Amino acid sequence: MDVMAWFDPTSWTHTGAVAVAAVVAAAIVHRIAAVVLRRATAPVPVLRAVFEACVPVVRILLPLIALQVVWQAASDDLRHIATVRHFNGLAVIAGTCWLLIAAIGGLADGVIAKHPADVEDNLTARRIATQARVLSRTAMTAVVMAGLAMMLMTFPGARQVGASLLASAGVVGIVAGIAARPVFSNMIAGLQIALAQPFRIDDVLIIEGEWGRVEEITGTYVVLKIWDERRLIIPLQWFIEHPFQNWTRTSSEILGTVFLHADYALPLDPLREELKRVLDTAPEWDKRVSVLQLTEATDRTIQIRVLVSARSSGLAFDLRCRVREALVTFIQREYPDCLPQVRVPLGPGNPAALQTVPPGG
Repeated sequence: MDVMAWFDPTSWTHTGAVAVAAVVAAAIVHRIAAVVLRRATAPVPVLRAVFEACVPVVRILLPLIALQVVWQAASDDLRHIATVRHFNGLAVIAGTCWLLIAAIGGLADGVIAKHPADVEDNLTARRIATQARVLSRTAMTAVVMAGLAMMLMTFPGARQVGASLLASAGVVGIVAGIAARPVFSNMIAGLQIALAQPFRIDDVLIIEGEWGRVEEITGTYVVLKIWDERRLIIPLQWFIEHPFQNWTRTSSEILGTVFLHADYALPLDPLREELKRVLDTAPEWDKRVSVLQLTEATDRTIQIRVLVSARSSGLAFDLRCRVREALVTFIQREYPDCLPQVRVPLGPGNPAALQTVPPGG
């Protein structure tokens, strides 16, 4: 039997049968292609990540494309065929945008996985992760906007409305620009951050007195994980317009300071020996810097500054606490009379005799 004679393009029964066959054929093609491409991309982790991200989308997109081919080949005399073509076309556009978004996300994930950040010196990995996340989300936003524009262009009414508003395009453009300024400013700020790299994912920042690590960078804001598990949400534009501290800009290594106040009678050499003993047993110390200095002398006490180094800001904080506790305990135990004190005369008849009392006593 002649296939073309059996196929009647003016009948929904035959057209529906062909549509079912096209969907089945698309599913078979997807299954075969998935097996072949999975083996082909196995040696390249980045391509494998892109492939795995696209597989679920292609499983839906291929049947939609096959159906669109069937609807286009069908006769124009079929009832509601124009509507079916239109909505199937919209689904194809949406599926294509979804595929591009999945591919971009898979590419970013593959690049990030290729440079793991769970190593001690992860500066390069964090830089690449930041660029990949910010640029991929910017690209995804552009794909979504382009997809929406293409879908709107399929509606004749939308084109007519656009033509009728062409005369007032100047006013509309100004209003739209003012309304969309925060969105576009954040997008531009995101690109600046991705390219200039003032901070990266997992960097330690000090913002408005809050200490935390960069947990996430989205297309519009940054999530800062505060040390006490709170989350600080900062718009991207804020980083372009305000100064902030980055403790891990070039390296995660950092110096920590401990300040002590003591009496003038405290000898410093035993305190230095105690500091050396504490640091030798401290796992947080990276053995780079160990300094104890008398940095200031007031009319009542002396100020001692201890400078130590650690591999990261978190370890530096723990090391500062360890050193502070140990040195205070050492002074209390070995030199209790050298704690901060105030000397006052016993009386006018014996000005040379002094009595020590706590400050404020």
